[in-house]
Formats: sequence, C-alpha cells, structure tokens
Amino acid sequence: MYDTILVATDGSEPADRAIDHALDIASTFDATLHALFVVDTRRYGNTMLEDSEATLSDLNERGRDVLSTIEGEAAINVTTELRNGAPHEQIDAYAREIDADLIVLGHRGLTSGDEIGSTAERVVRYAERPVITA
Repeated sequence: MYDTILVATDGSEPADRAIDHALDIASTFDATLHALFVVDTRRYGNTMLEDSEATLSDLNERGRDVLSTIEGEAAINVTTELRNGAPHEQIDAYAREIDADLIVLGHRGLTSGDEIGSTAERVVRYAERPVITA
C-alpha cells in the first residue's frame, strides 16, 4: 500500500508525534521513509536572512540536528533532506520528487493553539497524495 513515506518535521511536539506515526507505518508496510526539515524563510523574511548568513546558518544547523536525531533514534533507515523556503511548497515538491505514497506531518508546528496550522492545512489542501496529520 505504501512504498515511500515522507514525514515533515520542524522539531515541534506535533511533528514528533508525526514521526512516531510515520515510523510505525513505514515498519508495517516495509516502506522507505524520508524525513524533511524546511527552514521557513518566509517567517524570518528573505531580506533578513540574506543580510544575516549567521542566522540562516543557525536555522539550518537546527534542522540538521533534528534530522540527525530522527536518523539516530529510528530502528529503520531514514533518508533525510534539509531545504529552505515555504514549508508547504517544499513538502509538496519533495513528495513529488520522491514519488511519496503518503505525507505525514504534525497538525501544527511551533506556534501554539488547537486548530490545524497553516502549513498542515496547505499540504492537506494542495498535495496530490494522501496526508496524515498527527
């Protein structure tokens, strides 16, 4: 049913739940798992990031740390990818590149609240493949 699964993370608690679900699903279906971290350049503004290479470097390092933790703790092989840009666009683009059968992500990211976050909503709305939010 699922051969290739993409889990998107921003290091938040909902993303951690999504990772757990993605690992379970990948193990159940003996699927390939890809983990993606997107540095949201929209949040900080491209102008600010262009002027401060150190800030972008720090954000990318955080992404590498999150992905490294997933690789280290997973009982299966995980392919990781770090990208910069609008998260929903990068998630959809990477899912198409790897021909993912399923996208798994947290229902919201680092911001607080109970409602679905804007990234999750956009991925659910526009991705042309099944999406699970955790």
